[in-house]
Amino acid sequence: MKTKMISRRNFIRYSTIVSTGIITAPYFVNGQNLNEKIRVACIGVGGKGDSDCDDSARCGGEIVAICDVDENTLNRKAQKYPDAKKYRDFRKMLEEMDKSIDAVTVSTPDHVHGVAAAMAMKMGKHIYCQKPLVQTVWEARELRRLAKEKNLATQMGNQGSAGGGLRRAVEVIQAGIIGPVRELHVWSNRPIWPQGINRPQGEDPVPATLDWDLWLGPAEFRPYKKGVYHSFNWRGWYDFGTGALGDMACHTVNMPFRALKMGYPNVVEVEETSQLFPETFPKTSRIRFEFPSREDMPPLKFWWYDGNPGDKEVKALRPNPDLTKEIVDMRGSLPGSGCLLIGDKGKIFSPDDYGSQFYVILKGESEFKSGNDHEVCKAVPQTIPRSPGHNKEWFDMMNDRKKAAYSNFEIAGYLTEIILLGCVALRVGVAKKMEWDGPKMRSPNLREAAKFVRRTYRKGWSL
Repeated sequence: MKTKMISRRNFIRYSTIVSTGIITAPYFVNGQNLNEKIRVACIGVGGKGDSDCDDSARCGGEIVAICDVDENTLNRKAQKYPDAKKYRDFRKMLEEMDKSIDAVTVSTPDHVHGVAAAMAMKMGKHIYCQKPLVQTVWEARELRRLAKEKNLATQMGNQGSAGGGLRRAVEVIQAGIIGPVRELHVWSNRPIWPQGINRPQGEDPVPATLDWDLWLGPAEFRPYKKGVYHSFNWRGWYDFGTGALGDMACHTVNMPFRALKMGYPNVVEVEETSQLFPETFPKTSRIRFEFPSREDMPPLKFWWYDGNPGDKEVKALRPNPDLTKEIVDMRGSLPGSGCLLIGDKGKIFSPDDYGSQFYVILKGESEFKSGNDHEVCKAVPQTIPRSPGHNKEWFDMMNDRKKAAYSNFEIAGYLTEIILLGCVALRVGVAKKMEWDGPKMRSPNLREAAKFVRRTYRKGWSL
């Protein structure tokens, strides 16, 4: 590809290459003796960062540095890796330890993913970054560009990608078992954190163990409020998170994104939400994405629904009950999250966040059957290699140029862009049909969308 932006045709071609596990570009550990351990620095070691760090060590990495803005979190992790150097500011860590680091994990709140990963990638470091890959469409495009330009091994932390069930569902769908798919419905039980609220007044003393300025990173300064942002409730705030879409769609949309070769949508519209607030995502929403024809696949409409069924203040938006009748018949009720593909010959339903299980019902049948047991699925050959483990794929990609991680940034960046367009549409407003030009990252009919495609970075924190 001579252009910086991947076309839909090249995306489909690249997806096929990745599914076979063969890639001709040379992936290697820069300056690393492959008889030695890969030296890993971990940015963010609480929450998912805790396991991301441990997984890197389990895969054979040497943890040489750990970084966290919370001193308590940092010191707890240091007990397990006493030889790792400790840092509060990842920028200082990367600058001081440049030659001693081969790879970096990024497991911070969403708003820091882009700046942390981009800095490390510009220095030639291989990256494992938690989902969603970044917070904005522009950042997703930048990380894809850097991964290609710097020839880096990358992986996004949507671990369901490694599951045999997800890969089998992709094989079954692409074999045409349910025919051409024209509708996709995905719903989530998120948020499980506060959103649909206004910013609280006043400020609280910053804990002595927390560097609040570093936690804010690229976001505009605001006063610290206890329990409102750090350490988990940031997800619902526009400045820090990506709402239910960013938290879960990198999981729940992962399987159909691959199976249906979704590419860029040409229309995104928020159809309905609960009350909107200026700084936080709504408690529930329904968003429609429209995709044009892709190779042998017809135009597709994809509906995303989020909202916590246990929230007593609002009723979570969900697919029309007529579409999910067989699911309710099978399970007794609609699960909190799920994915339903509707084809000309039948439906496929996955009841979990990672796509690890799927069920099939063909026209003329009265109930769903497990994809492992349905007779029509048994004849579908395996075409996608099975995974040695999500983190192991990243290490294999660093060590062997013929192997590609299944959720490397060329693929993960594409998926993240699609998902984040839902966040852009939410900011634009309800019932505003946003036409979208994917390669140019712009809406030709709604100019106001541009300010949500790329964030304004605080001084000292830009990509």
